[in-house]
Amino acid sequence: MILLRTELLKIYRRPRTYIAFAIVAGLTGIIQLALLVDGQSFVDFVMQGLEEQFSFSGKILNGYLVTYIILQTLLVNVPQLVSIIAADQISGEAAGGTLRLLLTKPISRTRLLLTKYVASIIYTTSLLIWLAIVGLGVSVLLFGTGDMINLRSEEVVFLLEDDLLWRYGAAFVFAALAMACIASLSILLSVFAENSIGPIIATMGIVLFFTVISTLGLPFFEQIKPWLFTTHIIGWKGFFSDPVPYGAILRSGGILLGYTVLFLLSAIYFFRKKDIQS
Repeated sequence: MILLRTELLKIYRRPRTYIAFAIVAGLTGIIQLALLVDGQSFVDFVMQGLEEQFSFSGKILNGYLVTYIILQTLLVNVPQLVSIIAADQISGEAAGGTLRLLLTKPISRTRLLLTKYVASIIYTTSLLIWLAIVGLGVSVLLFGTGDMINLRSEEVVFLLEDDLLWRYGAAFVFAALAMACIASLSILLSVFAENSIGPIIATMGIVLFFTVISTLGLPFFEQIKPWLFTTHIIGWKGFFSDPVPYGAILRSGGILLGYTVLFLLSAIYFFRKKDIQS
């Protein structure tokens, strides 16, 4: 616990740690402000054609729908924010010349790496809690509550207000699992670097590369797309279907968990073999 507390103090004492929190708050605020100012035009555009088939009453643009829009926009980019801290865990110590000093203490390399990973997960969780506060909490205060209409590419899903909070809770838990996978990748890349810039850029590059492959509809990629971890990062959206596709969500969660374990075991193996020069 002392080692974990020390690692958390290192993370939360760095000014750059709060860059991600500021970015999340800023982007969320911009989306909320835009919808406050011009939300009706947005609703009219989205609902065009549907009003001829359905009769709507009540406030369509409420806090729950705004939160869903925010999550769709931000959760794709949160992995980049996670990498800023996670990719610095080992390489940052090497760049600062403190890694060898740390390993002179009666702590195994495996324990040190896992502690740094747990500290990264705690940071990631705090970032998602912050997103829940400024995203869901503030949106509900600004726009109120109500039933939610989820316009999917192949269907229109109507979700009752009483059935929404647990869905958002489950979505944030799934997002935490996805970000834990990204953090484990960043930790792995951090093992090979002597400064933080390399693993941060590498993490962003890998995520971007696989995301492009995941979103392209080319037949060449169809065979490998189901096995890319980036394909399953958006699995949280399944909680806003009716009925909820629990099988697909569990499969996505299992693949993300599998990648997390693979990245962590690889990081432990290479870190134990690493020749520490600084």
